[in-house]
Amino acid sequence: MKHLIDIKDLSVEEIKDLIEVANDIIHSREKYSHKCDGKKLATLFFEPSTRTRLSFEAAMLELGGNVIGFSSANSSSTSKGESVSDTIRTVGCYADIIAMRHPKEGAALVASEKSIVPIINAGDGGHNHPTQTLTDLLTIQCEKSRLSDLTIGLCGDLKFGRTVHSLITAMSRYKNIKFILISPTELKIPEYIKEEVLKKNKIEFKETKDIEEYMNDLDILYMTRVQKERFFNEEDYVRLKDYYILNEEKLKKAKKNLCIMHPLPRVNEISKEVDEDPRAAYFRQVEYGKYIRMALILKMLEVH
Repeated sequence: MKHLIDIKDLSVEEIKDLIEVANDIIHSREKYSHKCDGKKLATLFFEPSTRTRLSFEAAMLELGGNVIGFSSANSSSTSKGESVSDTIRTVGCYADIIAMRHPKEGAALVASEKSIVPIINAGDGGHNHPTQTLTDLLTIQCEKSRLSDLTIGLCGDLKFGRTVHSLITAMSRYKNIKFILISPTELKIPEYIKEEVLKKNKIEFKETKDIEEYMNDLDILYMTRVQKERFFNEEDYVRLKDYYILNEEKLKKAKKNLCIMHPLPRVNEISKEVDEDPRAAYFRQVEYGKYIRMALILKMLEVH
């Protein structure tokens, strides 16, 4: 595998292998502490990020490698007018692998066509976020002990949420998966996801505006924030940002072994009181993200 741009670049078998390596890292961290000695990861983040960027950096450091890069476009030569392709070709002379986030859909694909080292898409606009999806898959596997026979509720911004789009695409390849799509009308899942992924693969799904309507059916509830940076109209954002707020009252009908996930950052969509609920897995999810990225870096650098 030269680059990872889309979760579809990985087969189910490759995902299984990554999850197995990540699980081994969780239980045998010392064994991996020098696997990337002498290797460098460049983190090129043209868009703000906390978890994803630091997760990649922590992953490489725990593998014994080093990290270079920048955390905003303003601190790179793109602020001088340099093209993304030129930046990528330059940084490829300094690093062995690149993790890149960019606000424009397709930017990671363009970068991969010019790069002389492996590119990992760390998020391109509202399009793809494959390493978050790998994080989500590892979380589900660890929390539920399976990736099949699940009813998954996706709640919030289903229109612009790249994590949602990638997760639906990934989970559609497993057996007996059902989706409950919970959103206001303005933030419904795009038609192309329904047509090209759900209907094409004969995946059962239901759409609702009510977060409590199917709560007792869910094995997983995946909450998302309404993303201010994706809105062109401030009024629309203000009107929709607090449309869903998950609290203990709304969880009364939920299963005792429900797994509550969130790609973070959280704003208001999950009440702080839920943090103490053992079903809240979103901070464990953050840690799983580091381990799956360690496994991915090893795979892409062909370190065995």
